[in-house]
Amino acid sequence: MSTPRRLLLALALSLAAAPAVAQPADPAAAQIEQFHRKLLEVMRQAKSLGIEGRYRELAPAVRQAFDLPAMARLAVGSRWSGFSPAEQAAVAEAFARMSIASYARNFSGFSGQSFVIDRVDAHGDEKVVASRLINPGESPVDLTYRMRNAGDGWKAVDVLHDSISELAMRRSEFSTSVRQGGAALLVQRLNELSDRLMQG
Repeated sequence: MSTPRRLLLALALSLAAAPAVAQPADPAAAQIEQFHRKLLEVMRQAKSLGIEGRYRELAPAVRQAFDLPAMARLAVGSRWSGFSPAEQAAVAEAFARMSIASYARNFSGFSGQSFVIDRVDAHGDEKVVASRLINPGESPVDLTYRMRNAGDGWKAVDVLHDSISELAMRRSEFSTSVRQGGAALLVQRLNELSDRLMQG
């Protein structure tokens, strides 16, 4: 074999053997992947942690993955602007507590579950991360995250469970409380809900 051909063959073999360079993950998808990893970690330790332990473990992950103040504002709707800054802060914190308690209550065990991210779609200044929760022996649960760049990274402002918007459900639930008793009643009812969720 001539020297030029030998060199070309050696180059081709070296390229074929070289490890593929991973493409950088979409930052919105990476945020959700990180959240899913933490959920699975806590699910595997669910019994030993108990619900209080699951809450403590999940709190930083939920606050990192979700823009909870924005979600509270969107769930309240137009009446948000009528709240004082102190009331807005109280509602946002009560909403955060309820959200974390919901995850601590609902992800209470592990039986081989896994998460799969199917795709990321861009819609203006938002991204939609479509994923699935795989439960062995059951139909997958579609989990679709609406993401916005919150300034410190991409965070979810809504999650759809099998096409049902959590934010839409919360908006319906909150409207009666806000109408009847403003921010104070909403905070009270959110904290009552959190207390019930933590009794598991």
